[in-house]
Formats: sequence, C-alpha cells, structure tokens
Amino acid sequence: MSRGEEFDEHVLSIHSQERWMRKRREVDEWEKRQKFIKKQKETVSFLNDEVDTQLFPALSLLNDMNIITQYSCAGVSVWDDPLNHSLYAYVTVLDSEETRDFINYLQQGMRHRLLVTYEPARKRYDLSSFYIQHNRSFCFLLYRYAICWKSRTQW
Repeated sequence: MSRGEEFDEHVLSIHSQERWMRKRREVDEWEKRQKFIKKQKETVSFLNDEVDTQLFPALSLLNDMNIITQYSCAGVSVWDDPLNHSLYAYVTVLDSEETRDFINYLQQGMRHRLLVTYEPARKRYDLSSFYIQHNRSFCFLLYRYAICWKSRTQW
C-alpha cells in the first residue's frame, strides 16, 4: 500500500456547492476569531478511553448495536475550550454490514447535517456534523437516530 492510499478518503455525502461554500466561510471565520476558554471539555470514561459527555449516549448505544466506534469528539462550540476540541463533532466507526446499513439510514434522515467519509485502507467511516455551529445538535441527532434504528431493527 502506498502512502497516498493509506490516507485516502472518499466523501460519501452529497452536498451542494452552496453548502460547501458556506462550510468554508464558517471555517474561515472561526480561524480568524479570537478564542477564549469559556468552559473546560467535559468527558466520561468509556471503553478504556475518555469521550465527550455529549457523545457518550450515542457511542454507548452504537457499540451496544455492534456498530463499533473508534474515535470521537463533540467539537467546538462557543461554550467550550477551542484548544481542546475538534472543529467538528465526529464519530469514527468501523466498517461492517450493520455500520453500512446504519449510515444509509443516517444519510436519509440527517441529510445536509451529516458529512460521511470512508477510509478504505483503514476500513472505517467518519461521521461528522457538516457545519461547525451544529456540534451539540449532531450529538443529539446521532443518539436519536440510533434509538430509532435500534427500535426498527428489533421488530
């Protein structure tokens, strides 16, 4: 495997050019803004790691449904420490049939709120909020869709 293939990512989400431009503007504005720590990052222990409190319910439920999570962060908001967070809320999940089915379900429901990328070399997906101002809602929606998915698959 070449070095380029190792870091190859495929964007699976479909977003309009206008949405990509808005996303770029948000990032540019965020980069220029002076950043103050308003609140320290809140974490809980989960599977031998520390995860963001906002993502814990979704991560717990996803792992219970055999959708294995690897990394996660709740992202930057105006209330959190900008130096101790990722710019976007995200979850990395390992590839499996269950994961692919769940991602299809998420894409249908979350549409423009969700960015999905796939790393073939690592066989994993990154699910993230598309916009930086939507981190907490991303955490909530991911959990909500996981609850709905679980109830659907238990029939």
